[in-house]
Amino acid sequence: MYYLLISVLVIVVITVAYGIVQAHRQDMNLKKVKKAMAVNLSAFVPVICAAMIMMVPDFASAAAATDAASNSSAGIGYIAAALSTGLAAIGAGYAVGTVGSSALGAVSEDPTILGKTLIYVGLSEGIAIYGLIISIMILSKL
Repeated sequence: MYYLLISVLVIVVITVAYGIVQAHRQDMNLKKVKKAMAVNLSAFVPVICAAMIMMVPDFASAAAATDAASNSSAGIGYIAAALSTGLAAIGAGYAVGTVGSSALGAVSEDPTILGKTLIYVGLSEGIAIYGLIISIMILSKL
């Protein structure tokens, strides 16, 4: 666990140091900076995800230890409910953005298809409702 945190700290320090060095250079190359940021993010994000995955059992056991009546799966249940709602909302936002912009372009060319495009936008908004229903079902079992 501590190795992950140390590696995250090293990645952050390297990123900040590289940014400071590039900011003080006169001939700053934007392509090099973008490439360095992509490399740092591709190393930073998996390490943070692995650290969070490794900390989940600690959170669940700490929650179970504080409340004697709760079972050990309650912590994981709350995380599952939060993930189902959050990921469904992110997916719905992406879908509405994509479908909405395409629908706007289609309606600008042919105004008679407005009703059909609203159906597609409504279907993409339903994704968030499905995630909310799943999280309510998970929370009702806890």
